[in-house]
Amino acid sequence: MHTIGIRWSSLIAGLICLAVGIVWALQGAGLIAGSFMSRQLLWTGIGSVVALAGLVLAYRGLSRRPKRA
Repeated sequence: MHTIGIRWSSLIAGLICLAVGIVWALQGAGLIAGSFMSRQLLWTGIGSVVALAGLVLAYRGLSRRPKRA
């Protein structure tokens, strides 16, 4: 019996996407060096989109499930 209604798969996938997106955005901005992605604005954009998608997935994972009748 789940009272909170956490969707674990969405939450975990969202947190992974959020972390990867942040790393990619920071590499693209040049704040994390040592990669072919460093200082490439394309990766800043891609990382931002992936991080935003991760936030949405994590939010959906934490939202309450509707009660079934």
